[in-house]
Amino acid sequence: MNEVNEKLTKPYNPAETEARIYDLWDKSGFFNPDNLPESHTEPFTIIMPPFNANGHLHAGHFLMLAIQDLIIRYKRMRGFKTLWVPGADHAGFETQIVYEKKLEKEGRTRFDLTPDELYKEILAFTLVNKKHMEVQMKNAGASCDWTREKFTLDENVITETQKTFKKMFDDGLVYRGKRIVNWCAKHQTSLSDVETEFKEQADKFYYFKYGPFTIGTSRPETKFGDKYVVMHPDDTRYAQYKHGDKIDLEWINGPITATIIKDEAVDMEFGTGVMTITPWHDAVDFEIAERHNLDKEPIIDLKGKLLPIAEEFAGLHISKARPLIVEKLEKKGLLEKVDEKYVHNVKVCYKCENPIEPQIKDQWFVKMRPLADLAIKAVEEKKISFIPDSQEKVFMYWMNNTLDWNISRQIVWGIPIPAKICDKCDSGLPDLENTIATCPTCGGELRQDTDTFDTWFSSGQWPYLALNYPDSSDIKNFYPTSVMETGRDLVFKWVPRMVFMSLYRLGVVPFDTVYFHGLINDKHGKKMSKSKGNVVDPQELSDKFGTDALRMGLVVANAPGNDLALSEDKIKAYKHFANKIWNASRFVLEQTADFDESTKPEITATDLQYLNQLEATTKEITDDLDNLRLHLASEKIYHYFWHTFADIVIEDCKNKIKTGTPAEKISAQYTILQILKTSLILLHPFMPFVTEEIWGMINKDTGNLLMIEKWPVTL
Repeated sequence: MNEVNEKLTKPYNPAETEARIYDLWDKSGFFNPDNLPESHTEPFTIIMPPFNANGHLHAGHFLMLAIQDLIIRYKRMRGFKTLWVPGADHAGFETQIVYEKKLEKEGRTRFDLTPDELYKEILAFTLVNKKHMEVQMKNAGASCDWTREKFTLDENVITETQKTFKKMFDDGLVYRGKRIVNWCAKHQTSLSDVETEFKEQADKFYYFKYGPFTIGTSRPETKFGDKYVVMHPDDTRYAQYKHGDKIDLEWINGPITATIIKDEAVDMEFGTGVMTITPWHDAVDFEIAERHNLDKEPIIDLKGKLLPIAEEFAGLHISKARPLIVEKLEKKGLLEKVDEKYVHNVKVCYKCENPIEPQIKDQWFVKMRPLADLAIKAVEEKKISFIPDSQEKVFMYWMNNTLDWNISRQIVWGIPIPAKICDKCDSGLPDLENTIATCPTCGGELRQDTDTFDTWFSSGQWPYLALNYPDSSDIKNFYPTSVMETGRDLVFKWVPRMVFMSLYRLGVVPFDTVYFHGLINDKHGKKMSKSKGNVVDPQELSDKFGTDALRMGLVVANAPGNDLALSEDKIKAYKHFANKIWNASRFVLEQTADFDESTKPEITATDLQYLNQLEATTKEITDDLDNLRLHLASEKIYHYFWHTFADIVIEDCKNKIKTGTPAEKISAQYTILQILKTSLILLHPFMPFVTEEIWGMINKDTGNLLMIEKWPVTL
């Protein structure tokens, strides 16, 4: 017999319910797979992408938590031995930038502190943020195993990251050399290609006389050292010039001698088909210089100012020097014309959006071609699937067109590169034990490398390091993992690195499925930005409408890989849905208060149709969830509960209970009670708090938790 719980007579109050329910789950121990019933045998693992521990969770984080928790709860109810490992990322460069902004507000800079002092301050700042984010994750209902929580600066993560570096060096996959790098003059560090973006920008494009040629450039400040003029070997316009020919000409600071270089990198259709090169400050020019063994000379220093080669302009920032240089060339009669409307894409730092200044620096690089080939082969052999499958093409494009990866960062906050550097012969070698004092190549004195690893170097190893590789039974029991759920913007940044790092270190793919979610935009579909004032705080929405409403609002109609417009009205609509579940449950319990559940009655034909419809809906939802069609499953359970169960079945059964025969009444009571219980199970992965609360009222005598209730079996 079911009695209406006193709480059900009051409106549903998420604020009163959620913390208590989460505490109930947490204390049950079922977040930990080791505590699940013995019937849960087959492992299912998700390693949570580690949150950057430098602020509060944003809407994208809540979306990720909603999706991953949905999957884990479903698999747990299906009888899997589920493990969801939570984690936080020190997020090297990003976190140091956040902290430097904090220092600016305090009237300080990082240069006021010793490296050790700066590291300790950022660590304290990060740990405070990490703790706050954990609270937010619990508020979101994340049923992850907190006993296995990991941080990317945990001792084993640091140790294994450094061991991977040493192994790669020994295997010839890591080298140190002078190569062109992406240099951010504002933050004084090099960046990998995935840490830069392209920004459309309008500049002037200048055409200058360079001896008998006309050259075009938007950056005249780089031209002081230009002494090579390059043309395509098949360009008939310049057939009279031979590779290696010398020509004398007047240039910025007087007469120079230039050398003709023939190279196929030149686009004959662009401009005049002739260009001069600045190998120190342009990646294409650097490669040309490498092919022909040409001199390379710096023109701009690491702060964006011109070097002594610029003579009268030395010490000027390039932005101030540019118009002055053009003016001088014009006075010398070397300026032919100016295109005032030259629109092009400029590579910028993804954090400050200042233009990247290519520089040649001694850095540590990873040879990407052999590693990329490992990832390509795994995907070609269908060892990894992508949702949506269109992302596979993006993944393969980046792996087929990969460049060597600069893993050196000139920042304090991060995992130290365990290496020694010889300034005498410009060589470097790993030294994990800090025992090597002299250079084995030239006998010179060694110094400790002060750089730290690019964050992606450690986070690329996250799936197995989060399971305490190599000294962990979890690697044996839960690796490879099942699903990696992450943002679609990481398809070329993080996902490939996880794939080839795992293949390199462990010989297996780290996961068999990658599920990509899109970006969260404002209600108008515009990208959220503090400067635009359109940032939606998910915690405020959760506090206002309840976590279940927020979770449903983030999942319903949100196909994988697609962007989502997040509006308060949408979340409010699912608060109404939570209330609908609450009120329908109260009605069912009221109408079945005198029903004896120990006997199964004769079911009328109409009620049997309702139960069959429920089974068909359950089968569809189960199939959708098995295939990670989460957006479809959420819509189906929503429409079934509201428009079929509440609007049709309950209304019909209400009349039978009130005016039908005793047999019809018992059949109707049985039907609505069974549908309610099954619906709560189907709804639980999507809306765990309200469903667990109601389930507890129905099963108050047993104390059974809905979170481990068996998923309904369909034929």
